[in-house]
Amino acid sequence: MPVPDLPRSSPERQGIASSALLHFVEALDSQIHELHSFMLLRHGSVVAEGWWSPYRREHPHMVFSLSKSVTATAVGLAVAEGFFSLDDAVLSFFPEEVPAHTPMDLTTMRVRHLLSMTTGHAIDTWSFLIDRPDGNWIKGFFEVPVVHAPGTHFVYNTGATYMLSAIVQKTTGTKLIKYLEPRLFQPLGIEHARWDESPQGIAIGGIGLRLTTEEIARFGLLYVQQGIWQGRQLLSQAWMTEATAVQIASGDNPHSDWAQGYGYQFWHCRHGAYRGDGVFGQFCLIMPEQDAVLAITGGLDVFDAQQPLNLVWDLLLPAMKKEALDEASEEAHQLAEKVASLARLPVQGQRTSPIAAQVAGRTYLVDVNDLHLQTITLQVTTSGWVVHSKTATGMDLIPCGYGMWQPGQTTLFHHDWLSGPTPVVASGAWTAEERFTMVIRLYETPFFHTLVFHFVGNEMLVETWVNVSLESTQTLMLTAHTA
Repeated sequence: MPVPDLPRSSPERQGIASSALLHFVEALDSQIHELHSFMLLRHGSVVAEGWWSPYRREHPHMVFSLSKSVTATAVGLAVAEGFFSLDDAVLSFFPEEVPAHTPMDLTTMRVRHLLSMTTGHAIDTWSFLIDRPDGNWIKGFFEVPVVHAPGTHFVYNTGATYMLSAIVQKTTGTKLIKYLEPRLFQPLGIEHARWDESPQGIAIGGIGLRLTTEEIARFGLLYVQQGIWQGRQLLSQAWMTEATAVQIASGDNPHSDWAQGYGYQFWHCRHGAYRGDGVFGQFCLIMPEQDAVLAITGGLDVFDAQQPLNLVWDLLLPAMKKEALDEASEEAHQLAEKVASLARLPVQGQRTSPIAAQVAGRTYLVDVNDLHLQTITLQVTTSGWVVHSKTATGMDLIPCGYGMWQPGQTTLFHHDWLSGPTPVVASGAWTAEERFTMVIRLYETPFFHTLVFHFVGNEMLVETWVNVSLESTQTLMLTAHTA
């Protein structure tokens, strides 16, 4: 049975002028690079939504650390069902993994300390988990020194959320996503959730979840409605109060929405709001005082993540009125036109080049490189080009549209927790006589890759880089030549 959409409403019926929303969307589009989608709810209804083409409403999107807020929700449900309590010792769940010499501070670490990122670690434990050759992430977590008394020191710690996922799985006897399906996902109409797992077969918890924009909004709506969904109390009022309260200070910068305190896997914001938050611009912003939710996905640089929140406070919050407003058909029409036109443009340039016929169909042998490419061949099609590449594991074929985004898939680019063929769209054009530029968007992720092919005689130079990364966005240079 299809899941009904959330109710839609004119902005004016929910106390927001369409003209103010138009101003907000124009600011998002012009001032913030690489947003992928947004959806705004007020009083339970969607009042504005948009996707920057080629991103689409039906595409799930990697939400990174927004996953943490969903994991915390599973903890709240499991505690309510009596599987464990927030004051249970973390070590008690995994006696087989207890270190031989157990520090006292590790024995006093409780579930609530995992939730509030106050485990006592001085650093994020994440790298100690994923770098273990034996794949035993739980043991890796326990082996990181605990240098502060648990409950006293805040450190953002993705490993702590993994431990919450492991505890839910250990106590309930089912994986996190399966546990949530009847209790959260099915009631909310969340159908597209996928969660990556560790080598131990445990949902990563802290990252790895994929949701559509509307599913993010539905999750936020549950929280703004204090745990009630369609008249049913899914999460207790007591849990809602505790989970969304400030549990620990997270900084002292009054202008930063990362320094307003931390709850149970939720960041507190200015203006009485709080949010689930994933790197590169994945937001579920919950504004209780305004009875509003804003869901955003994107591919933002980590240094730009404050910008969309600033626009919310400066432009959107003042526009939310308590009473309904008179309808404004002209402004509503302008808003509809604006959101319908949102787009990440395909590569701009020429369809062909004087050297196109010379390079088309040629196979270039690629020198040793980090992408493990062995050969590259470009071929002309009716809609643009197709790029064939060969690696040690097989062949890749990426259609590349001229003046449009062409769908395909690739295994070329390795991002954490992406395995197998990844769906993409690609566009390309000749940006100089001897230069072909191609952009490949991994549209279920924040990432896109740019490849610039330079042709000189029988040789080819390829410059390639990714838009955002937690590691490096440095340009990679590949050299190749014809056989």
